[in-house]
Amino acid sequence: MSPLSILLIGLAMSTDAFAAAIGKGAAMRRPRLPDALRAGLIFGAIEAFTPLLGWLLGRAAARYVEAFDHWIAFALLGALGVHMIVAGLRPEPQDAAEPAPEDDRKHHRFWTLAATGLATSIDAAAVGVSLAFLDVHIGVVALVIGLCTLLMVTLGIMLGRALGALVGKRAEIIGGVILILVGSGILYEHLQGVA
Repeated sequence: MSPLSILLIGLAMSTDAFAAAIGKGAAMRRPRLPDALRAGLIFGAIEAFTPLLGWLLGRAAARYVEAFDHWIAFALLGALGVHMIVAGLRPEPQDAAEPAPEDDRKHHRFWTLAATGLATSIDAAAVGVSLAFLDVHIGVVALVIGLCTLLMVTLGIMLGRALGALVGKRAEIIGGVILILVGSGILYEHLQGVA
């Protein structure tokens, strides 16, 4: 897998966390950089761990599906991409458009951030499963996903007030398109190698 593909996967995996961070930043009165970095570290660590877990599960099944592993990677990445696009196209509930003023500390409690980070990283576990069937160093991919998420969440919280209405769920749509393109690229590379 090329370095560009790994970077694109890292960016795609961080888009849903970015969208969640924008929402958190928009709900806060004045996000501070240390709070945004703390959230980025929590999200990034979780987002880096979940593909490792998925990869381990996928490796356990790899010998049974070696002949069609590229199709599994293509199907999983494509399905995740479509799911992210659909989620990004769904209208937000009316009451979510205008967040109620809340205490900023509530948005930065460790368990609240960890639960949100886990919810946005489920797709990274599925990507880890699909990568188990490919010749890729999972440690590098997990590190790139974690670093991209750290950066995107930190930026998302800091820019949340300004970007909340502008970007919102569009980030998920972009991430979904990237995953579909990466999955198609994997399938294309394998089929070209076979031909």
